[in-house]
Amino acid sequence: MTGLLRMLTALLLLSVGVSAQTDYTVGPHDVLTITVYDQAELSGKFTVDPDGSLTFPLLGRVKVGGMTLRGLETDLTKRLADGYLRNPQVSVSMDTYKSQQIFVIGEVRAPGAYQLTGDMTIIEAVARAGSTTPQASDEVLVVRPKAGAAGAPVLATDADATVMRVNLRDIQEGALSKNVQLRDGDTVVVQKARSVYVFGQVKAPGAYPIDKDTTVLQALSLAGGVTDRGSTGRIKVVRAVDGKKKELKVKLTDLVEPGDTVIVAERFF
Repeated sequence: MTGLLRMLTALLLLSVGVSAQTDYTVGPHDVLTITVYDQAELSGKFTVDPDGSLTFPLLGRVKVGGMTLRGLETDLTKRLADGYLRNPQVSVSMDTYKSQQIFVIGEVRAPGAYQLTGDMTIIEAVARAGSTTPQASDEVLVVRPKAGAAGAPVLATDADATVMRVNLRDIQEGALSKNVQLRDGDTVVVQKARSVYVFGQVKAPGAYPIDKDTTVLQALSLAGGVTDRGSTGRIKVVRAVDGKKKELKVKLTDLVEPGDTVIVAERFF
């Protein structure tokens, strides 16, 4: 992941803000901070029980599961105004998110389950997982389970799962509409980069991840370039075609494919 993408990630994390909180849907085990202005005895932290309810002073059991924070503020205001307080002012915010989670797996530094907070997006989820590894590709899959199937990571092969493909580079270049907002139970899969193998007269032979439309010259650059003994006119690519290996003579401007082996031969003199 480039420095520019990391900067974009940080900016997006800062932009989550108040609107993300007020749009959050409350669920079991969430901890809410409820403040009633000038009513200290009615203010404090309240934990949502497994049935989606909490016990609130004066009101008793209040069903809050499935409400947004803004909706809960409105509901509590109406309840308190109905025979308890005159013009109550109620504020509700999240103290601890516990009811919803997403999973981030694949080429990230800290794969695992993460609490879904506010309007969490792909970029934010990847950042929570420690960012991508050097072996990561730009392509990310968002695998969304069918309704009611959240609770464990889902794979792209699971029945009735919806799979969305998103390119991190597109987001980096300004396509913020592709920075998908996640839902409870989503699995974010950071794909491993496609690699080519570069051998022969190059400074650092080995396997290297490539982007789409990588040329032979770019692949050689990843391997440190051609040595003094190498010939840019004697380059071949070994490629699997229909299950059989085929040697191709290539130019520096030709494109390589994932799994190709690029071999640089010695000069004749």
